[in-house]
Amino acid sequence: MPTTVLWFRRDLRLADHPALCEAHQAAGGGRVLPLFVLDPALLGSAGSVRTACLSEAVQALSEATDGALVVRRGDPAQVVAEVAASVGAASVHISGETTPYGRRRDAAVRARLGAIPLVATGTPYAVGPGTLVTGAGTPYQVFTPFSRAWRDHGWPAPAPTPPTLRWLSDADGDPLPEPDHRAQAPRLPACSPQAAVQRWREFLEAGLTSYDADRDRPDLDGTSGLSMHLKYGTVHPRTLLADVARHVGQQDASGAGVRRFVTELCWREFYADVLWHRPDSAWADLRSGLAAMAYDDPGAAFAAWQAGRTGYPLVDAGQRQLLAEGWMHNRVRMVSASFLVKHLHVWWPHGARHFMRHLRDADLASNSHGWQWVAGTGTDAAPYFRVFNPVAQGRKFDPHGDYVRRYLPELAHLPGASVHEPWKAPTGYDHGYPARLVDHDEERREALRRYDAARLRA
Repeated sequence: MPTTVLWFRRDLRLADHPALCEAHQAAGGGRVLPLFVLDPALLGSAGSVRTACLSEAVQALSEATDGALVVRRGDPAQVVAEVAASVGAASVHISGETTPYGRRRDAAVRARLGAIPLVATGTPYAVGPGTLVTGAGTPYQVFTPFSRAWRDHGWPAPAPTPPTLRWLSDADGDPLPEPDHRAQAPRLPACSPQAAVQRWREFLEAGLTSYDADRDRPDLDGTSGLSMHLKYGTVHPRTLLADVARHVGQQDASGAGVRRFVTELCWREFYADVLWHRPDSAWADLRSGLAAMAYDDPGAAFAAWQAGRTGYPLVDAGQRQLLAEGWMHNRVRMVSASFLVKHLHVWWPHGARHFMRHLRDADLASNSHGWQWVAGTGTDAAPYFRVFNPVAQGRKFDPHGDYVRRYLPELAHLPGASVHEPWKAPTGYDHGYPARLVDHDEERREALRRYDAARLRA
């Protein structure tokens, strides 16, 4: 009976795993060797939080495969070919990759495997990037029509887990990176399929119906907390969509919270689709209309932004949360990104790379195109002249100041919403909080001046 290799990447689970089903079927009752490759090209850009989350997810996968998972470090093209040859694999199975690097890597692996087929089944998305096109056969440029097409297209039911799995493991492996950030960040959540299921159940029962109202409040536990699990594939979005449909049917909970949650999943798929068609947009402007924009080189102000010492509490709280927990609330991500681009006048890829290094849910498509939404250079871009006021945003979405006080101990003594304007409090700077780097009104005018000049030069 044949042996197959199942190479795990952004799909670190056994449930709802089409490539697993295909590998099992291709083995025809034979054995499947589970493999994970520690790719230096990806590990090199990951901070300690991402490394910790990855290690934990891979360790959970190893336990789920009864210790059969083979972990190897090195160039995937070389490693996969060597492992496949060593066990006489008839085929190597993967979930299809959609990022620019992932597509180049898989092409190199396919070439190195030679006569051994590299079989891609499914993707990390409910609807694979590149599937949907307009009536004219062109990629979607705007979210709303994409979302309609996405919902109309639909997605298959979750893939069933094969009833019996015969794992093969007769190859030596390499140790996982040490997840040393756990002791430093006790609030780092568990990263495993079991943790994903538990968090999803909690949110489905207690958070979904209020999601539309609470999702923009960083002071509340109003988000699903599943972005990390979607990144590593400890849960598949198709599973979530199927559960939502059942929940709606059972609870008659087809309200705003449900619609908003499904829409947010769709945004993730839209950005992946954009990146599929325009891989150059990973680190460059999707739209060229602001190509002549004048930006400042990142310097001391950029370093202060990274450290959470801009003097604007909502921005700084977000940056401190990012460094401490490897996560930042999405509303605060938008405010922080806007501040860097339009108050400090730094080109968005500098901030996007900082986020990618530290976010535990760092997703290239969502991160880069989210930044471009703020910067005014991507699809559905917010107008460049929309400059978030960090004080107004703080008062609106952190109305009692609880989020800011949680991450800025220097301001813990300020009551209520006054925490958003420490410069107005007699004791605002008594505990070492920094003065504002810039004045909001002045920098807003400067951003608009640069915008007008760029449009004239376009």
